[in-house]
Amino acid sequence: MHSDVVASRSAEHRDSRESRNGGSPPDAVSLAIIEQLQEDGRRPYAAIGKAVGLSEAAVRQRVQKLLDQGVMQIVAVTDPLTVGFRRQAMVGVHVEGDVESVADALTAMSECEYVVMTAGSFDLMVEIVCEDDDHLLDVINRRIRAVPGVRSTESFVYLKLKKQTYMWGTR
Repeated sequence: MHSDVVASRSAEHRDSRESRNGGSPPDAVSLAIIEQLQEDGRRPYAAIGKAVGLSEAAVRQRVQKLLDQGVMQIVAVTDPLTVGFRRQAMVGVHVEGDVESVADALTAMSECEYVVMTAGSFDLMVEIVCEDDDHLLDVINRRIRAVPGVRSTESFVYLKLKKQTYMWGTR
């Protein structure tokens, strides 16, 4: 397990962030702090301060503001296999009618770790993390397919995770 900073890019976080801070993006110093934390989410504020030219207290205040505004999260990222989740899958969902209401229903399911509305072959892509194949079957067959508006699904079961990173930096 390691700690990472996840800069929020979802529409939900972006919309709520804009309403909380007037829509202003982080300045260059805050972006540099985010990049420092993306390299190591446990990096001491004093070390970050040296790198970006601020005091430890100023870094602490900026980090708290970034967290409060929903610009980033500091989370422990685990390998699901090591904590009892033996099956992961990406599920493409075809929707009939309102895509947002289906997406909202799926985000309420604890097994759905990632829900994104897409343009292309599927209306939604949903990452699911489950304990085993039976659990995955139950989630897809009895829960996802039971959501009003879900027309069909296609599952892509993960065989091996080769890369998972949150090091996309800042712009």
